[in-house]
Amino acid sequence: MSTRKVKVAIIGAGTAGLTARREVEKLTDDYVVIDDGILGTTCARVGCMPSKVLIQVANDFHRRKVYAQEGILGSENLSLDPVKVMEHVRSLRDRFVRGVMKGMENWQGNHFIAKRARFIDENTLDLGDEKVIADKIIIATGSSPIFPGPWKAFSKYFIDTDAFFEQKTFPQKIAVIGLGVIGIELGQALHRLGFDVVGIGKGLSIGGITDPVLQSYVQKKLSEEMKLSFEGVTEVSEQDGKLLLKTPEGDHLVDQALLAMGRKPNLSNLGLESLNLKLDQRGIPIFDKNTLQIPGHSIFIAGDVNGERPILHEASDQGRIAGYNVLRDTPQCFQQRTSLGITFSSPNIATVGLKHQELLEQGFDFAVGEVSFEGQGRSIVMLSEKGLMRIYGEKGTGRLLGAEMFAPAGEHMAHLIAWAISMGMTAQQVLAMPFYHPVVEEGLRTAIRGLAKTSAAPKNALEVLRCQDHLIR
Repeated sequence: MSTRKVKVAIIGAGTAGLTARREVEKLTDDYVVIDDGILGTTCARVGCMPSKVLIQVANDFHRRKVYAQEGILGSENLSLDPVKVMEHVRSLRDRFVRGVMKGMENWQGNHFIAKRARFIDENTLDLGDEKVIADKIIIATGSSPIFPGPWKAFSKYFIDTDAFFEQKTFPQKIAVIGLGVIGIELGQALHRLGFDVVGIGKGLSIGGITDPVLQSYVQKKLSEEMKLSFEGVTEVSEQDGKLLLKTPEGDHLVDQALLAMGRKPNLSNLGLESLNLKLDQRGIPIFDKNTLQIPGHSIFIAGDVNGERPILHEASDQGRIAGYNVLRDTPQCFQQRTSLGITFSSPNIATVGLKHQELLEQGFDFAVGEVSFEGQGRSIVMLSEKGLMRIYGEKGTGRLLGAEMFAPAGEHMAHLIAWAISMGMTAQQVLAMPFYHPVVEEGLRTAIRGLAKTSAAPKNALEVLRCQDHLIR
């Protein structure tokens, strides 16, 4: 068995692994990237990008329902070819994957190893027919869809998100199990494409929302569009060549079910049991969240595999931090960005900064500003008159802490709020920023005004700075 010695070994060629590699390459050419899976990253192949293509098609087709109201006639003659829809999705998906693969061309020949790695000790990896000894190792093996063990007896009826976009089309009756980000996005898209969909979740935390007021609103509004159940699946069986899903609210007989119950870190078969690592209750190695190093070891862990923030931009950040720190004697501490999560439903669901439940758990004395997008000017114009935003701030200062929303163009307003939180801005300072008319951001201003009224900070009646004032000191 041959042995190769390198300064850095990166296990995983997904988003975190690839961004880590770019940082490592700045300091050394003595590294390898090891991955035995399908390349192209989870986001480009089976996640962010193909799902957004499908959602775009679904929303475009759904829009036909308001054409007559706008004076655009003939929409009743529009039809949809599901096979061509999926061909279009895969065509753009393949384009995104090609972009990832092209970025690997310059280094893949000398540094990539298409094999499965397993730890022998904390510096040695077994690749089957060879060993790699590395001074430092980055674990960036990503995640995989959750598939409940007892349900595998009925696996012919289930499809997970890794296989979803390979389907040529879908049967008419579909269940989507899990009402998190993926379940809501794909469930609503399938419904808008004309399939008979039932979404089944457990609890009201739709798309990660924790605010009870918003949970009730979102449940009501989404239930007006499609069938939803919130008490989970109690039993799975087969009946008349279909899948029978029992819930406390009733039974659902479907042709197929999409599993959207989240993803689990890819840690099995890595040989971690051979290392003296402290694990958390999920079996994930305990690591420093600001350096990504596993304390006391020459191992770093980045991206979805550490279970911290399984989102592409976070995985990219973590890859850069791990790649930066892995070749330094003293790893540097980096701040996490303000938390930002977006569900591309219609309207968008978004959470920013601290969620309502987190504020309660951490004992914050906070106030809430609220706005409804029912009756909001720009929302009326777009015929998207649906939505609610709740924004949170310190009672004493009005400093923004977080927000949860179900709002048209929520993906954009969420960014504005995240930037304001990152800058430590107060409600009064945000109100001094420009708001154009008519835009949905005027709704954000309404919510900020409500928050400002409850704070003890000095009020600016005109919301315009005096000449001697500064926006942020």
